[in-house]
Amino acid sequence: MSRADGFDAVVVGSGPNGLVAAVTMAEAGRRVLLVEAADRFGGGLRTEELTLPGFHHDVCATVLPLALASPAFRELDLEKDTVEWAHPPVPAAHPLDGRSAVLVHRDLDRTARSLGRDAAAWRATVGATSRGGSRLVDTLLSPLALPRAPLRAARFAVAGALPLTWLARSAFRTTEARAALAGMGAHSMLDLRAPITAGYGLLLAALAHRVGWPVVRGGSQVLADALVARIVRSGGEVVSDRTVRSLDELPDATSVLLDLTPRQVVAVAGHRLPPGYRRRLERYRYGPGVFKVDWALSGPVPWSDPAVAGAGTVHLGGTLEEIAVSEATVARGGHPERPYVLLVQPCVADSTRAPAGSHVLWAYCHVPNGSGVDMTGAIEAQIERFAPGFRDLVLARSVMGPAAMEAHNANLVGGDIGGGSARLSQFVGRPAYSPHPWATPVPGLYLCSASTPPGAGVHGMGGRQAARLALRRAGSMPE
Repeated sequence: MSRADGFDAVVVGSGPNGLVAAVTMAEAGRRVLLVEAADRFGGGLRTEELTLPGFHHDVCATVLPLALASPAFRELDLEKDTVEWAHPPVPAAHPLDGRSAVLVHRDLDRTARSLGRDAAAWRATVGATSRGGSRLVDTLLSPLALPRAPLRAARFAVAGALPLTWLARSAFRTTEARAALAGMGAHSMLDLRAPITAGYGLLLAALAHRVGWPVVRGGSQVLADALVARIVRSGGEVVSDRTVRSLDELPDATSVLLDLTPRQVVAVAGHRLPPGYRRRLERYRYGPGVFKVDWALSGPVPWSDPAVAGAGTVHLGGTLEEIAVSEATVARGGHPERPYVLLVQPCVADSTRAPAGSHVLWAYCHVPNGSGVDMTGAIEAQIERFAPGFRDLVLARSVMGPAAMEAHNANLVGGDIGGGSARLSQFVGRPAYSPHPWATPVPGLYLCSASTPPGAGVHGMGGRQAARLALRRAGSMPE
């Protein structure tokens, strides 16, 4: 990891943000070194045979609407780098007991019409967010910058700042519309009675209409590999299977960018951080963990409502009230008997993930951070609730609780896949309140993980913001 003249930038960690940071620096002509602790690059963009040979499972991220919507990825134009987006027939489905499932289609009007009495309300809430377009998405993904769409952002904020339970009950009259919005908002891993949970739900639902909820053909690893190839083509160097325990181990560089959460930042850089800043990092709050199960199946899931078979993502949890109770239980440190389950059927969009006729499937539920409770039975019971006979198709399963998730990727502290709690106080104060939270008080040291704005998701914006700030401060990019 050395060269006689040093590097312009060293990036530690190769999750989506670290990869985007390294590409940004390298394509700006900087001499870049990317260092990754795991034996493969990608962080949350990893694809492995977790169950049986020939069954390819994404270890963490699979469905990537933010990667299509984000300005960071739009600018990279990765389609020219063998990244092929595969869209399922239906972005998302929400089964309900004794009723037809709610289907969130790419087509906004088709979705609204299916909601009957709530058609106009869906158009006025989710539809308004979707019609905000790329300028609104860019504004929401750059929360500390001057808004590109100030009026649209202001309208979004009126509803988005609310607790999801309040918005769902005040805007919608049907069980279906309320449940569909709850399933979207629960991605936040917050108690749905908390502020800004409505914003998470509105944005995710709007992205289904705006760009779809695609997967990468061949697995999310393909996206990571394409970014690594871009770094190398631009003259950068990449090193895997190398754990950085201290900044002192790194070669000389003008800028160091850490794709690490605050706990790891303190571990590797604490001796250089001012005491006050270090204490703020140590007080940073992590969110709930996830308990994830991957399955190799002998065939497609036998959903009670056959329409769910076409959905890439399925939200299992029943009504708004049920999902709200589940997420509130986790927020209190408990384990719900009927958890909200986020399930993904990759083969609906990409048949290359499994041998012919077979399927891969994964699902997770939220649990308290660091939980050691086995939720396999509870997750499978929720699937059986809406797909009787599911267990008969299981050829093999891989189970990863919070400890296993963190062992796979040290950034997933206690199983938290979001880089920290998404609560209001940490929405922009990630990891500390600052007009430039990607910069630390140490000259040349930057943070670029999901623990910086705009937070969780495969959007690369933390990496883009940190890299552009580093370039500006080094005099390589105009203000």
